[in-house]
Amino acid sequence: MARANEPVRTLVLRDPRPGDMGWVVQQHGALYWEEFGWNSEFEALVAEIAAQMIRTHDPACERGWIAELDGERVGAVFVVRKSDSQAQLRLLILTPAARGLGLGGRLTDECIAFARAKGYAKLVLWTNANLLAARAIYARRGFELIAREPHHSFGADLVGEHWELTL
Repeated sequence: MARANEPVRTLVLRDPRPGDMGWVVQQHGALYWEEFGWNSEFEALVAEIAAQMIRTHDPACERGWIAELDGERVGAVFVVRKSDSQAQLRLLILTPAARGLGLGGRLTDECIAFARAKGYAKLVLWTNANLLAARAIYARRGFELIAREPHHSFGADLVGEHWELTL
């Protein structure tokens, strides 16, 4: 609820439409460069994932959400089919303006609910150990860290992590 003299903000979660995936790629590239120093290899990876998702999207078993705050895109997340029994959470992103509002959790909750409704047995994801806010969202929702591996990617020494949630 808005306090006195604070404007009421409007949050909408909607389906992706043309132009949104380019925004997702751009936001990942810019934010991860600014916040973690990751180079354009990361943006290329996100672009490859986004292009594959556009090419092979199956609305019967996959879904994405674009979050808008006061009419501006501020976040996104996607669920894609990994196998008959597993879905994968992909490309969760929030702009700085959207952080601290619980939106990352809400987007993740949408993914979990969708995967359950579609009958997947597990929801899996890959992230990196330095992405503390995302890791906290996943842990609070019952995802378990199942594997870690050091790697040098995106111009940085990182520790990749595989997480899964039994549905």
